[in-house]
Amino acid sequence: MIPSMKSWLLDSLTGLDALHLGEAPEPIAAAGEVVLSIQYAALNPADRYLAEGQYPARPVFPHILGRDGLGIVSAVGRGVSGIAVGEKLLLLRGAAGVNKPGTFAERVVVPVESLVRIPHGWSDRQAAGAPLTYLTAFQALTMWPDMPAGGVVLVTGASGGVGVATVQLAKAMGYFVVGLSRDAGKQATLRQLGADLTFSPSDTGWKKSLPRKVDLAIDNIAGPGLTDVIDSLADHGRVSCVGRLAGPVPQFNTASLFFRRIRMGGVAVGAYTPAESQAAWQAVLEHLSRTGSAPQVDSIFEFEDLKAAFARLAAGPMGKVLLAVGVKDGKK
Repeated sequence: MIPSMKSWLLDSLTGLDALHLGEAPEPIAAAGEVVLSIQYAALNPADRYLAEGQYPARPVFPHILGRDGLGIVSAVGRGVSGIAVGEKLLLLRGAAGVNKPGTFAERVVVPVESLVRIPHGWSDRQAAGAPLTYLTAFQALTMWPDMPAGGVVLVTGASGGVGVATVQLAKAMGYFVVGLSRDAGKQATLRQLGADLTFSPSDTGWKKSLPRKVDLAIDNIAGPGLTDVIDSLADHGRVSCVGRLAGPVPQFNTASLFFRRIRMGGVAVGAYTPAESQAAWQAVLEHLSRTGSAPQVDSIFEFEDLKAAFARLAAGPMGKVLLAVGVKDGKK
C-alpha cells in the first residue's frame, strides 16, 4: 500500500467548489529538499484565483493549494546540511501551491532555498501567514526607484493580509501612510498598526481630506474605485497593482494618466528568484525591527474547515486567515 496523507484536493480549475478532503501520496524529499509536517498554513486570494483558472499555473491534478506554511522537518533529502529533523521552519516562497503540491496538506516537500527560520519574537501563528504578504508589500513599495523619501503611500484594501503588511512596512520605511477600509473598527486597528490616516473609500470626500497628493498607491482592489485612486495621485504618481478583489476596472480612461505622467506597474512575487526572495525577506525583517511590528492574524480554522476559512477570506478579514493543520487550534 502506498503511504498517504490527508490533503485538500483540487480536481479542476472550476473554483473552490472543486476542493474536497481526501488522500494524497506522501511526499518524498529529493536532493536539496526537506519534508515539512505542516503546523499552520495560510490562505491567500491567489489560491482562489488559481482555483478559478485566473492564475498562470499548470498544476497536475489533483492539485494541493496553499503557498504559506510553517512546519516541522520530518525528512531531509540528499545533500541537505544545516537543517535537522525536528526543526521548525517557515516556507518563504516557491512553487508550492502553484505548480507543485502546497501546504493545505499534512506534509509538503520544499527546496531548502525556499525555507527560513521563524523571526525572533514572532509566534508560530504570526510567522505562518507572513511570507507572501510581506514579500508582496516589499516588492510593491520598492519597484519605483525614484520614490521620494517620506512620500505619501496610499493602501487600498488596507485591512487584508497584503494591506496590513503594506501599512506596517511603509510606516517602517518612513512613509506617510494612508489606508482605505470601509469598516470603522478596522480603520482604528490600522491606525494602531501604523497608518497615519484612514478613510472609507465609500466616502466621496476622502481625497479632499488628504494633507497632500499621493506619491504611490498600492492597489489591492481594482474595480470602480481605481479611478478615485488615480485622481488622488500627485504629478509623476505611481500605482503598484497587487490585486483585483473588486474585479475589472470599468471604462478605464487612459487619459487620466497623461498629463500628470502617472505610471502603473504589476506586482508578481513569483518573479523573484530564491536568492532575491531571501534578500527581500531579510530587508523586510530589518525594516519591521525598527517599529517592532509583527503580523496580524484575523482567525484560525481547523483543517477540516478550509472552505469556511475561504469564506472568511472573501468576507474581508483584519489580517491573515490561517488553517490549523498539525495542531488543534481552530477558532472561528
